[in-house]
Amino acid sequence: MKAQEKPQLVSARLNHIAVYVSNLENSEHFYHTLFNLVKIEEPFKDGKHVWFTLGPAGALHLIQGPNAKATHDKNEHLCFSVPNIDQFIAVLNKQKIEYSNWPGTEKAPTVRVDGVKQVYFQDPDGHWLEVNDDKSK
Repeated sequence: MKAQEKPQLVSARLNHIAVYVSNLENSEHFYHTLFNLVKIEEPFKDGKHVWFTLGPAGALHLIQGPNAKATHDKNEHLCFSVPNIDQFIAVLNKQKIEYSNWPGTEKAPTVRVDGVKQVYFQDPDGHWLEVNDDKSK
């Protein structure tokens, strides 16, 4: 390689997101039924892990942990996009899952300046989730 040539840098890609949960069965049911996530092979086979595919984005890895719940900040959240936020909100209502907009007004979505509608809620362990109808993709 010549001194003037720089090696081509390749961006890292997301492999998985790991979420510590107190009840693996409840969390598996929550993420599967609410987001329709597809379970994939779990490499450890120890009964303490569940993996879901997130398509090209990678995987969601649920890990069984202690029963103590932690307090999570809303700024640290997972975000999922859905084709129709109003239909998703209807599912939240049907499943009696409390949700709010960013400032915390219950049962109200945030509408960003770019028109994207979003809601926030917590999983069974208090991890914050955002769901939006991101139209940018």
